[in-house]
Amino acid sequence: MMQRLFILLALIASHAALAQTWPAKPVRVVVPFPPGGGTDIVARTVTPKMAEILGQPFVIENRAGAGGNIGTELVAKSPADGYTLLVASASTAINTTLVPNLSWTFPRDFAPVVLMVVNNHLLAAHPSVPASNVRELLALARAKPGQVTYASYGSGSSAHLTAELFKLMAGVDLLHVPYKGAAPAVNDLVGGQVNIIFADVAALLSHLKSGKLKALGIGAAKRFEGLPDVPTIDQSGVPGFEAGGFLGLVAPAGTPPAAIQALNAAAQKSLALPEVRERLLALASPPVGGTPEQFASHIEREIDKWARVIRAANIKPE
Repeated sequence: MMQRLFILLALIASHAALAQTWPAKPVRVVVPFPPGGGTDIVARTVTPKMAEILGQPFVIENRAGAGGNIGTELVAKSPADGYTLLVASASTAINTTLVPNLSWTFPRDFAPVVLMVVNNHLLAAHPSVPASNVRELLALARAKPGQVTYASYGSGSSAHLTAELFKLMAGVDLLHVPYKGAAPAVNDLVGGQVNIIFADVAALLSHLKSGKLKALGIGAAKRFEGLPDVPTIDQSGVPGFEAGGFLGLVAPAGTPPAAIQALNAAAQKSLALPEVRERLLALASPPVGGTPEQFASHIEREIDKWARVIRAANIKPE
């Protein structure tokens, strides 16, 4: 009994010491995608203010490759000391089921810190498509099964799985045209080589404003304030449809709770700043925040949702 008491007191003392000394050096933030993409930009928008709040630099490290798995594995194997974080995304949730024999899993290898943003997918079409809303698209797809084409960023990408979720929930047959990334997929949609796409709003916004594409619906629970005239897909013929991406910070499992709480508090303060919020909304990535526990629940729901889609559509990694 006394031994257990001593252990408990030692743990309390170590956590108290950490709260007083952490952070004592720069914090590394691993972005598992190349520089300049949406994940990278969001990380570089939120973390500088966190650095100011906590009094230590936050260093972004891009470790791209294998659909985000190289950077993810790096963080999973890093010391659980509060000095290494991962920017987790929808790809993280998708890869949990899609990629066989992963060396990491949630929640075994990661401790959620904070949900930074959500960026729900927009359903957009080339102007030549004879549909001006979701209901008209559904009627077209049912009249011409397998003839309406949709572009994606590649097999197993969030754009692919969102379209497959739409197909399952709406009961329609669409033809998948995979590309190697967002840029070629959007370019061919603008060029009229494919009919529709589910993609991040930020990737489509300039083409919507120029009239090169038209918005049919957004995969969110409510309308996006940057496109107030675009209804949700849920409102437009596919009840309950909600899909898109998210970006949040996670740490290696076992990271001391004091560090997790300090990181969460700093992130929430950063996300609430007007200049950070304005920048994120311009990227069509509304800030969220919340507790580590709320982020853990979000990740769990995303893993479960995409696992059901992957299995139902029999999707395999490229």
